[in-house]
Amino acid sequence: MIIVNTDFVLGKEITKMFGLVRGNTVQAKSIGKDIKAGLRNIAGGEITEYTDMLAEAREIALKRMEEKAEKLGADAVINVRFMTSSIMGGAAEILAYGTAVNLKL
Repeated sequence: MIIVNTDFVLGKEITKMFGLVRGNTVQAKSIGKDIKAGLRNIAGGEITEYTDMLAEAREIALKRMEEKAEKLGADAVINVRFMTSSIMGGAAEILAYGTAVNLKL
């Protein structure tokens, strides 16, 4: 599966457009890691607990989007974007979305 954030794949012609596909997840850290992150917030510096949480969430959302594109018969997703929303303290939703297409090989 080709996944790009452009509206084309260089050297390939789009032969069929399936439409929007998306994948999302809501992730939260455990209370222990929330406390640790809170202390780090006071001291300053990167809050690695949340950095790691969001990186993991992006991968999950991307994989779910890709699986939906595959179910449609697509071999690529173009114009991929991410969106993040805060759900509550310590929890965030990550949404990955793009346009599922077939390419002329």
